Formats: sequence, C-alpha cells, structure tokens
Amino acid sequence: MTSSETVYLTAADSAGNMVSFINSNYDLFGSGVVVPGTGFVLHDRGAGFTMDPGVPNTVAPGKRPFHTLIPGFVTRPGSNPAADGSTDTPYMSFGLMGGSMQAQGHAEMLINHIVFGMNIQDAIDAPRFRHETGVRVSLESAFPDSVRAQLTSMGHILGPGGHGAFGGAQAIIRLLQGYAAGSDPRKDGYAAGW
Repeated sequence: MTSSETVYLTAADSAGNMVSFINSNYDLFGSGVVVPGTGFVLHDRGAGFTMDPGVPNTVAPGKRPFHTLIPGFVTRPGSNPAADGSTDTPYMSFGLMGGSMQAQGHAEMLINHIVFGMNIQDAIDAPRFRHETGVRVSLESAFPDSVRAQLTSMGHILGPGGHGAFGGAQAIIRLLQGYAAGSDPRKDGYAAGW
C-alpha cells in the first residue's frame, strides 16, 4: 500500500481540445467505502478539517476542507472569439501531484518555462526546492553547494527532502502545429502521442 493515491493526467486532441485532470482518494486508499455497483472508493478529504475554533479550516456546515487538488491550465490571448465571447486560446494543460508541494511546484515549473524559456521537459526536470515552514527549505540533490551555502548564509535551514517530496508533473503545450509534452521522472508516467 502506498501513502498517497493521487493521479494526474492531461490529454489533447487534433481539434485543439485539452483537459487537465487530477484525482485523489487522499490518505492511503481514501475512506475505504466503495460505492455499491460502481467499483470506486470515496475519498477521505474531510481529514483536512480541524476542530479548533476560529481558523479557516474549522469544520462547519457547508464548508469544504483545504486541499491541494490543482489541475492547471494556461491560456493565451487570441483573436478569434469563442462561443462564450472569450478570445483566449488553450496553451498548456499541466499538473503536479505532491500534496502541499503542488502550488509551489506549479509556480516553479511555470517560471522555468515562461520566464526562463525552458522547453516543457526541461522545466519539469529542473531541480526543485520546497518551502517547509518558516526559514526551513528542502532542496533536491541537483542544487549546487554554492546555492546551499548562499541560502544558509541568508539564515535558511536546509532540510533533506525525501523521495517524493518534490512532486511529479505532467504537461502538454499546444504548438503552432501539434503539441509538445513532458513527463516527470520523479513519478510514474510518460508523454505519448500519435
């Protein structure tokens, strides 16, 4: 049994449609409750609630617990209006599994691709850091000693960051003709097209 049951996938077709999908049963294998006749297990995201009063994640009627299920999607301004009046066109469908690393991992991957101009596979493969708490950060082993020394001199406490601590991403980018895709070697998965 694994400690997490999150799956991310993205797909695109020849008509330019793209989908970004993430699913998670949450801890271990979810609630352990299988919906009769369906074969799927209900999640246990309610574990994210707290009984402590006065905080955003306090359990209450009509509330949803904090979670990190973030299927990502990027559009670009276009010139042809869609049926809804928008002129945005799909550019990238992406996601990163990894609990609280998801939002930070998305930002790191997008910055690598959009700001630093990396192709999508290089943006996914680039070493990641993870903010833990306060001044504590974890770095993947590919970061050079000079970066570690500079962070330490700035007052950061460096943690080891275990296997799986930096998430796993998948992405598809729409090109002028066709697509480019990337898959994270940190997790199971691959990019395929035909």
